Amino acid sequence: MEQLFREQLAAVQHKIWSHWMRYLFKQCVLGRHDTIVIPTYFVERWQRQMCTEYEDLSEREKEVDREQADKILAIL
Repeated sequence: MEQLFREQLAAVQHKIWSHWMRYLFKQCVLGRHDTIVIPTYFVERWQRQMCTEYEDLSEREKEVDREQADKILAIL
């Protein structure tokens, strides 16, 4: 049973990561020489978010995290 939960959680975590990567790449701009550029707006926002404790996030930002938590809770 524990192994089944582990695999289910790993699959959900992969979906969460995949969703994030698709979103990230949609925000980027193709640069020269096969590079991808993340616009400054997103870099600044994501750096702020990653340095902010959950309880200090805006309600909108918390809701995004809650939606991801719901995916995990659905397995448990």
